[in-house]
Amino acid sequence: MNASVVAILLAAGKSRRMGSCKQLLPLGGSTVIARCLEVLVAGGVGEIVVVVAEAGNNVAAAVQDYLVKIVVNLEHEGDMASSVRAGRDAVTTDTSGVIVALCDYPLVYPATIKSLILAHGESPGSILIPCHLERRGHPLLFSRSILDELTPDATLRDLVRRDPDRIRCLNVDDPGVLLDMDTPEDYRRICCIMNQNPS
Repeated sequence: MNASVVAILLAAGKSRRMGSCKQLLPLGGSTVIARCLEVLVAGGVGEIVVVVAEAGNNVAAAVQDYLVKIVVNLEHEGDMASSVRAGRDAVTTDTSGVIVALCDYPLVYPATIKSLILAHGESPGSILIPCHLERRGHPLLFSRSILDELTPDATLRDLVRRDPDRIRCLNVDDPGVLLDMDTPEDYRRICCIMNQNPS
């Protein structure tokens, strides 16, 4: 199958627990959001939709030099699912798979993205979840048809739980799939890891 995979990068979060805009925090000589975009591109994603909040002009400006489509989540108090719906509705119609990536996980390896895309070609109707040390992580890759089930009253968790038979866990040697960044402590830990292993 000639699978077409795009990515939605969720960047509409308000970073309440961080205390400042996490997407624009410095990381490895760049910013968190730039690092996430560079990983997706290096992993082989050709089309990327970045979802920002209505008040996210600074985030949108930070990615204007990248070949991305910027979409605004117009739901003022919208949750993650509303951002995914906004991004999904902006991707090309012939897409077969969609990677849902979060700025909260900036240390994912490009090799993990490549593995997800390859696995989607082998199992195009599945939800692919990267797993490290038997723990589920991010980003997830959804079949486009499954992501179309994300109605306004549903969450991503609902899609994952709806049918266990369509879930495929992909074992990866990538601790970054588990490294969430929500608080200043998380950010300091991720900066420390990045400084120890800049690549």
